[in-house]
Amino acid sequence: MRRVIDGIDLTTLAVPFYVLFMALELLSLRFFPDPGEQGYAAKDTTTSLTMGIGSIVCNLGWGLVTVAAVAGVHAVAPWRIGGSLTSWIVLFVAYDFFYYSEHRANHRVRILWASHVVHHSSRHYNLSTALRQTWTGVGNTVFLLPLALAGFPAYMIFATASMNLLYQFWIHTERIGKMWRPVEFVMNTPSHHRVHHGSNQGYLDKNYGGVFIVFDRLFRSFEPEGEPVRYGLTKNIGTFNPLRVAVHEYAAIARDVRGAADWRARFGYVLRGPGWSPATVAAVATGATNVA
Repeated sequence: MRRVIDGIDLTTLAVPFYVLFMALELLSLRFFPDPGEQGYAAKDTTTSLTMGIGSIVCNLGWGLVTVAAVAGVHAVAPWRIGGSLTSWIVLFVAYDFFYYSEHRANHRVRILWASHVVHHSSRHYNLSTALRQTWTGVGNTVFLLPLALAGFPAYMIFATASMNLLYQFWIHTERIGKMWRPVEFVMNTPSHHRVHHGSNQGYLDKNYGGVFIVFDRLFRSFEPEGEPVRYGLTKNIGTFNPLRVAVHEYAAIARDVRGAADWRARFGYVLRGPGWSPATVAAVATGATNVA
């Protein structure tokens, strides 16, 4: 089993299934339309698919960095964990906790958001949106290292990461409403993830989970779906150009850093949350409400 997992990227194998289920979703929208759903738009879908293909290509390089880091940390781990069923289950849950931590950091640290924002840049929500992935994800490697240090080998970690990502494909749809209450309580579902992709004020920075929603409930970042979701960013970028989609937030960070008055502000623009600026800090301190 180890040799099979070592040699196969599960997400690459799943590409035909991605295409099949997108086609089925399109057919369902054609024959069973719902005026409240965004559906597909040709330019938006093309951009999402291009970002997905670009992510595969770029991650050939980022992946080597990640593999080397995880293998290196595992080599110095004080113990080893074998591939028993119990180990796989523990790793599956533990990985989702670290995914939750990574995902939360991606929304709270601007330099990480500059990579993750790609996934939130579509104003549509369908299965193609799941494939709109970053080309610059190397910064997330650090969140895998505790698992390697705990003794889990690289092949188990990367197989689990693939399974987690595969699960998240199907929740990018408006075609499925709320599910059976026990499922909604424990698992990440289309309803929960629609909230995560919302730009509504009450939906911002909510529902970070990958497979499970229990960590959001535990750490108070859970929000149930209520009002209709407005997909996209609070300030949408207005482009379908894949290169601009990939790097627009890095360019914005560079502009803010160049225009900053001091080093404290420069570090703030890089390491604080999206939308942070010295002006917003001053507004909070003085109680002002008219600062954009």
